[in-house]
Amino acid sequence: MRQMKAGICALCGRPLGARVEAHHLIPKTFGGRETVALHPICHRKIHTTLSERELRDRYHTLEALRAQPDITLFLRWIADKPVDFYTRTATARSRR
Repeated sequence: MRQMKAGICALCGRPLGARVEAHHLIPKTFGGRETVALHPICHRKIHTTLSERELRDRYHTLEALRAQPDITLFLRWIADKPVDFYTRTATARSRR
């Protein structure tokens, strides 16, 4: 598992909490193997915002993910939350 720093969420940069999830930079359904450690809420935001094809074609790097407008807004919002903070993530099914 690739991480920016040990114990740090690869997307938001906050320390990891009790739960950690692995995100495939290129979706597993398209043969991706490289993963990064994320908070569950960060992982859910990625998958409710972007389709598997969008992840494969345009958002398969951390830099591209962070630059995506909805993810950028999410990162500003989550920045001051506790590390184990979790709430439901709105689903954007129309994007799929």
